[in-house]
Formats: sequence, structure tokens, C-alpha cells
Amino acid sequence: MTSKKSGPTVAYVSLGSNCEAADRMLAEASERLGGLPGLRIAAASPVYSTEPQDYVAQPWFLNQVLKLELEACWRPRALVAALLEQEALMGRMRDPALRFGPRVIDLDLLLFGEERCDWPDCTLPHPRLLQRAFVLVPLLDVAPGLRVGGLPLAEALRRLPYRLCDGKIFQ
Repeated sequence: MTSKKSGPTVAYVSLGSNCEAADRMLAEASERLGGLPGLRIAAASPVYSTEPQDYVAQPWFLNQVLKLELEACWRPRALVAALLEQEALMGRMRDPALRFGPRVIDLDLLLFGEERCDWPDCTLPHPRLLQRAFVLVPLLDVAPGLRVGGLPLAEALRRLPYRLCDGKIFQ
């Protein structure tokens, strides 16, 4: 655990949806998160249309990253619990047999200040953060100088096979 510092903690959350109303779902998720006490949305990336990974027989996703400023009352596990609660309230039903399948909304905690943890319910940094162009592209929009484990995110993105064209991320 890291020591406390003054000022808000900065966290980053990835939003994704590939339902018919994906744009509305991202907007609703942002609105819901912005309404949580002690949490302020400091920046929002553009929305990208992204090619599905892992399970490709599904519609393309819309993805976005939010930069959050959190008061001291927030801890990583509490934020993950709040994200999961918002997913459920928005109609997300998890199917363990189709882990990377279609979803109404997906809210993933990517980073929480300098926190590092590996708990069953919360791993920071997000374990697949550096492997996903659909996360790194919008994350760099809101945090261009960010590093994870000493690695600049821009360098991590350069190492991935992807193509960005007219707001679409091909992987």
C-alpha cells in the first residue's frame, strides 16, 4: 500500500458497450459515476468504435476512458464494488461461459493512484491494461504522460498490433 498524500486520488475507468444503444449506455454510465459522492469526472476521452477481441462473433464495441478525482473516502475495492453495482443497475448480466462476449455495459478500474494490489476482487493496475489498444488509445487521450511500472503508456501502445482510423480501433 502507498502512503496517503494530500489532494484527490486520480483513478482511470474504462467504459465499454456493444449493445444496440451503446452510445446511450456510455453516457448513462458516465452520468451515474459522476453522481457518486466524493467522485468527480475530471476528463473523458473521445468514444472509439473498437473491433471485438477474443470472442469476435459479436458487434463492435464503443469504448471510452474516464479520469476520476476521488476523495479520501474511496479505496480501490470500494470503487470496484461501485462499478459492479452500476453495471448491474444498468442491466449487465455476467455469463461465465462467455467471458468476453457481448455486454450492455462494462466498467473496469484501470488504475487507482499509485496503488498496486492483487486481490481476487481487485487487481491494480488492471491485468490486461498494457495488452489492449482499445483501452490505451482513449487512456492516452486523458493522460498522455502516464506510466505504468515505469513504462510510458505510449510505448506500450506502440508495441501492440492495432490500427486507428477515423475513430475506429482495429486490432
